[in-house]
Amino acid sequence: MTGTDSALARVSAVRGKVSSGLSVSHRPHSTRRKLAMLALSIGGFGIGTTEFASMGLLPDIATTMGISEPSAGHMISAYALGVVVGAPTIAALAARVPRRMLLLALMVAFTLGNLGTVFAPSFNELVASRFVAGLPHGAYFGVAALVAAHLAEPGKRAKAVAMVMMGLSVANVVGVPVATWIGQALGWRSAFTLVAVIGALTVAALVLWMPRLDAMPTTSPITELGALRRSQVWMTLFVGIVGFGGMFAVYTYIASTLTDVAGLARALVPVALMIYGLGMVVGNYAGGWLADRYQLKGTFVGLAATAVFLAVFVVAAHNPITALLVVFLIGASGSSVVPGLQTRLMDVAEDAQTLAASLNHAAFNLANAIGAAVGGAVIAAGFGYTAPAAVGSGLAVAGLGVLATAMWMDKRSAA
Repeated sequence: MTGTDSALARVSAVRGKVSSGLSVSHRPHSTRRKLAMLALSIGGFGIGTTEFASMGLLPDIATTMGISEPSAGHMISAYALGVVVGAPTIAALAARVPRRMLLLALMVAFTLGNLGTVFAPSFNELVASRFVAGLPHGAYFGVAALVAAHLAEPGKRAKAVAMVMMGLSVANVVGVPVATWIGQALGWRSAFTLVAVIGALTVAALVLWMPRLDAMPTTSPITELGALRRSQVWMTLFVGIVGFGGMFAVYTYIASTLTDVAGLARALVPVALMIYGLGMVVGNYAGGWLADRYQLKGTFVGLAATAVFLAVFVVAAHNPITALLVVFLIGASGSSVVPGLQTRLMDVAEDAQTLAASLNHAAFNLANAIGAAVGGAVIAAGFGYTAPAAVGSGLAVAGLGVLATAMWMDKRSAA
């Protein structure tokens, strides 16, 4: 057997092990599995709420702290930096920690980080607390995705991962608007109090509902870092960084686009964000179904649809009805790509799946930063609020190019 044949055999073995999940004799019964998935989703709901509610409460935080709104934006950057730093660091250093214990530790850290935000006496402490709250983000979703795939029934791995990510989607429909409203009515600290409560509830749910997961293997820091030597891991991450940058280029400036271009009343912007969130819920579910049946081809379709809808938004944004419809479609098509990319990373990482799965969310946060920067640049250059959608469509097309290259490399290796 050649070295290439041996490598392909190892990849196939890992894919088979991840795809099959638990054997029938060791798999928890249906109710216990559903409760475990619900516990993981509640955690995702809390993470999604704290990440995006901060943006809606930024003016209130700036006023309270006596600083400018751009300066207050550093707390959002601190959270994103926490995600990027925490995802690979925790995944590697905690490689030997049993998965159930690791999930509990990550959610406890998330809860404490948000409590730190509640009681932060000054802006410096507030920024530090947001960094701490962001540290568990990527690692939690990475480990949660692996646990979901481990517990899943045969042939339903991506669907199980999608259900875990559903908490993040639902947060945009319910959690973010509710937390924003509470923060505006009772003070911004109350919004993060709500998030800390959600974190505590997640810890309780994990203790009560998550099985022991003794059959899930642990690895080592060296093994996990081995993911960084695999070209297909980097290719998949680049698809997320570039492809999702287009979606975030539009989402970052969606409020001003809808009010200044579409003529939507400012009071209806939260409704528009809920419509976007509903699109994410639908797309997340559809993405799991597509990835289970068509693997990367389903992911390719979702990203291609994102590129099309972003381009259409340039024209649709001039009418409130068409703008809201396309906002829904952008949310749906964009989120449909997530389950496919997440399961793809599990496949190509071989025995370094925790690090690879965690890096997916670091990639999304980099996409957020890139999209916001690119969208802001074209607006500042005088091209107007529809320009981010045009540039975003180009980024999605670039992501398609990376994905097509990865698919071609797969075919070449198989041949």
